[in-house]
Amino acid sequence: MRLKHSIEFARADRVGPHGAAPEALAEALKRTEPALAWLRERHADGGLPLLQLPARHDDLVSIKAAARRLTATGATDIVFLGVGGRYSVLTNVGLLPAAAVGLDITAIRGGAGVALAPVLASRPPAEVPAAVGAALAVTLGAGKPMSVMLAYADRLERFTRWYVQLWAESLGKDGKGTTPIAALGPVDQHSQLQLYLAGPRDKLFNVITVGAAGRGPRITDDLARLAGEPDFAGKTIGDLVAAQGRATIETLVKNGCPVRSIFTEALDEASLGELLMHFMLETIIAAHLLGVDPFDQPAVEEGKVLAKKYLAGGG
Repeated sequence: MRLKHSIEFARADRVGPHGAAPEALAEALKRTEPALAWLRERHADGGLPLLQLPARHDDLVSIKAAARRLTATGATDIVFLGVGGRYSVLTNVGLLPAAAVGLDITAIRGGAGVALAPVLASRPPAEVPAAVGAALAVTLGAGKPMSVMLAYADRLERFTRWYVQLWAESLGKDGKGTTPIAALGPVDQHSQLQLYLAGPRDKLFNVITVGAAGRGPRITDDLARLAGEPDFAGKTIGDLVAAQGRATIETLVKNGCPVRSIFTEALDEASLGELLMHFMLETIIAAHLLGVDPFDQPAVEEGKVLAKKYLAGGG
């Protein structure tokens, strides 16, 4: 696995009363077993096509060919019409744009397979990161109705937006679910951290960090002195981002805020595919724990029907 998951600092025995009580977390993990069994069954009978995608290669050739045709014209912008659904990121709908900008879509699918493997291997829930994440979110959900996705990598900004749709649209039903919040470090660290630390204690924090240390432009001696921080001379922008990510996690924990952390040394196609599949699986498992259908969106459909009616002049 490229992703390193940890809920150590989301547990009550590490962060205090705002963390998950060990016995409640253990009970929620136990309740993920039927969901994991359901996923294995759907993989075996093909009932959930999403689970077949990591092993598929037959469609990648046509996706790559379509991407070459689009880019061969010398177009500077390619517009895709018709946002295929939140679970479609690994299909041709999601992979065609990726191929068009030169990403290795085979590696994306391969990374997704890495996230799926623990589920298919029939491991205990405590050894399945997606089950652990779902159990944590549901355990804390009653007292922490908000789930912050804070990514310390500019390239994950669109991922955080996708997560918001995935989590909200899949779980927000029958008065259940938690409200997802997209945040990007270090930018939103400055605009939102005040609220996170001194505002209502109603949030679970999911912090994604990347091995950025030593990467990017270096801070010159003159610039470091001008900023009043001569010790920053020679450090890279990656060093700064890595330090800020670590400091934010430690500050949240020190103030008793539950933090689930995810780290990847490199943000590449394989790690992105793993990240995408992980959160789709986590969302599906969380839906089973909450007793809702993760694949429908009745409230959204109602709005679409009314919009069509009004556009046609029907009211």
